[in-house]
Amino acid sequence: MVLWCPDWPIVAARLSGTLSEDTTDAPLALVEHGEVLACDAPARRAGVRRGLRVREAEARCPELATADYDPIVDTRAFEPILLGIEELMPGVQPFRAGLCAIRSRGPSRYYGGESAAAEVLLARLDELGVPDARIGIADGPFAAEQAARSTAFQQDGSRILVIPSGASPAFLAPLPLSTLGRPELSSLLHRLGISTLGAFGALPATEVRDRFGADGARAHRLAAGADARSVVPRVPPTELAVSIAFEPPLDRIDQLTFGFRQSAERFITGLAEAGLVTTAITISMRSERGERSTRTWLHPRWFTAGDVLDRVRWQLQGSSNIDHGLASPVELVEVVPETLDDAAEHEEGLWGSGPDERIHSGLARVQSMLGHDGVVTAVPSGGRLLLDRRILVPWGSVPPGGEAAVAERRNRPWPGTIPGAAPSTVFDTTVPVEVVDATGLTVAVDERSTVSAAPARFFALSDWHVIDGWAGPWSIDERWWDDDGHHRVHRLQVLDDSGEAWLLLLEEQHWRAEARYD
Repeated sequence: MVLWCPDWPIVAARLSGTLSEDTTDAPLALVEHGEVLACDAPARRAGVRRGLRVREAEARCPELATADYDPIVDTRAFEPILLGIEELMPGVQPFRAGLCAIRSRGPSRYYGGESAAAEVLLARLDELGVPDARIGIADGPFAAEQAARSTAFQQDGSRILVIPSGASPAFLAPLPLSTLGRPELSSLLHRLGISTLGAFGALPATEVRDRFGADGARAHRLAAGADARSVVPRVPPTELAVSIAFEPPLDRIDQLTFGFRQSAERFITGLAEAGLVTTAITISMRSERGERSTRTWLHPRWFTAGDVLDRVRWQLQGSSNIDHGLASPVELVEVVPETLDDAAEHEEGLWGSGPDERIHSGLARVQSMLGHDGVVTAVPSGGRLLLDRRILVPWGSVPPGGEAAVAERRNRPWPGTIPGAAPSTVFDTTVPVEVVDATGLTVAVDERSTVSAAPARFFALSDWHVIDGWAGPWSIDERWWDDDGHHRVHRLQVLDDSGEAWLLLLEEQHWRAEARYD
């Protein structure tokens, strides 16, 4: 028995409550990489199809509402559906969000037949907010899925289709090859004059395996109705998330954190009993006005009960670092582990904690006293000027855009960057300097990035320095097409007579020291 929920990404987005109010009554499409990934029935009636560019979809349906697709929403919204099914029928195997298989033998005996069991299941899904679910019953999962999809063409409007035992090959025979979900194989078979599953399934299995390999042989078995896969029921995951509801709602941070203390300890104890630690958690809060605050927190090692309480307090304080008084009393706090690791991988060494552990503990202690933004660490990023390449993020937090985005920006080619090793000292604010040639005139740089004369001396930090060597200039010409945002800088590396190297820059006819090579 296969349960199929049509347009599940749309259903999941509506069930999650993440959509804006203007999408309630309008045709809806979910967008990924600028293309329509899923759309509802009103949008399809207007001509919107999966794979269309957003602009073309909006041209076909001017009233179309769009939202970004989030696969995490799909998975999370399907979990209550699976729990609801398991309350009625054991042995559920999810294939993906919106599609699962169920062992039909037990439910059919209990409810008095396969169709009766399917009716009970559809009624349960109606209660869960999925009124358009479809069920197909056949000898194998593949044929049952196609039966569920074929219910859309039944004249009587039934949402259940039962394929009698042994009739799966005949049912699958007229279906197109695209049903297999293998575009390359389907294209090749079409060129060979084979256009249906029945014609493909009629080919000798040995010759298909020799010609198309193992994957082609598996597709051949599906087309022939010989799908011998059995349903492998999932093992329900251990509930690791914790939540607490406050009645009446609380409006003081100290009361909320004190009230959540036992829940935080229960959360960490549950992880420990499962042999796990978490390095990322999501904290969700709901006020009595219905407002929600959700944030994901990272930890450089792993979370303890005290760390969880600190994050709850910081999220309540927000960016204002207040000690009490919230805009709206909080009635629910929930903590969900996002990243789990085996606890054995984080055990202490043979001789106890090392220097790194003491550093982590010390920084975490300081952060708990000063607040989330009280301890920051520098993360390199992309950019031309040195200050642009430095991002300060709170200790234990992910950089803006995530680690992958930072690495991608850092590895981009940046025309105008200086060669060689980076300077060891970068000034928080550039230091005014004066660069002169042998005659005492200020050195200038023209539009072709050519110096007016060889630099001989420069004045910085209350002292004159004799230049023994220099390199450059390297010019940066940013936003040259924008009169307001145009930024042009020339950078020069110089070596003074004491052996120190400096990085100087010329901007708007003024020399400044950007960094020093100590």
